[in-house]
Amino acid sequence: MNKAPHCIVGLVAATPTPMRAGGEIDPRKIPSLVETYVTSGIAALYACGTTGEGASLSEAERREVGEAFVKASAGRLPVILQVGCDSLGTAKSLAAHAEAIGADFLSAIPPTYFPIDSAEALVQHMAEIAAAAPGLPFYYYHIPRMSGVKIDMVRFLELGRQSIPTLRGIKFSDFNMAHFSECQNFDEGRFDILWGSDEMLLGALAMGAKGAVGSTYNFAAPLYHRVIRAFEDGDLEEARLWMRRAIEVVRTVKAGTPQFLPTLKKAAMGLVGLELGPCRTPLPDLDDAAAREIRRELEELGFLQWI
Repeated sequence: MNKAPHCIVGLVAATPTPMRAGGEIDPRKIPSLVETYVTSGIAALYACGTTGEGASLSEAERREVGEAFVKASAGRLPVILQVGCDSLGTAKSLAAHAEAIGADFLSAIPPTYFPIDSAEALVQHMAEIAAAAPGLPFYYYHIPRMSGVKIDMVRFLELGRQSIPTLRGIKFSDFNMAHFSECQNFDEGRFDILWGSDEMLLGALAMGAKGAVGSTYNFAAPLYHRVIRAFEDGDLEEARLWMRRAIEVVRTVKAGTPQFLPTLKKAAMGLVGLELGPCRTPLPDLDDAAAREIRRELEELGFLQWI
């Protein structure tokens, strides 16, 4: 297993899970997907998260998807495997499997049916998951708008540094930038806090973000690379220009369906030469005509020239 870096720098693709028309997973497409990430400058992969429909996959399917990403990456890109689910036993089993197959990092979303209402309970739960893969650095997946768990993340870090020896940081998929900054600066910046809102990347960079995990990095990474380069060069006007264009792309994709993922998989990914199939229910399908229309709108926007 490769030694994981202390801090993930750059864009991390929240990977979708390819599926066949009937809704079965299609791991055969994962190698092509990984090659796209390698050529587009992606820094790492985050598999079986929200974009990967991890909550809709069985344990066996999640194992198969994780194995396919680790094998296809072949050490070229670090792989973060998200193992959280409502069953603690299943999460621990997936964590042990992640370490056994050579994943680089572990991550977990909290259980969502029975609510967790204290940092103490959250840390205890995550400590058990992380302990099942003691050799993997652990990132807690903070996405309160989906999980319903709205625990103070600074308190989580305060308790977690004592109870979770492998705690590396947080995948911070919230819009509260002040809270994000507090987490970054906690304990003299000890933890790696990955930003998780694509449309606010420039603001996160200004707050000191080094790494970011996102869905639209799957197909629009060159746009965000332009944002990052301009920011690092001190050209804020240029950075704002490319950030505005990235936001226009996100708005166009989100307008295609009440749910973002079907449009991402069946329309946006097609623009970079990948057909990843439908989403699994309860997410809706996107018909071919709607997918073509979204691609046309993105082309008219100038997306193909921008990337």
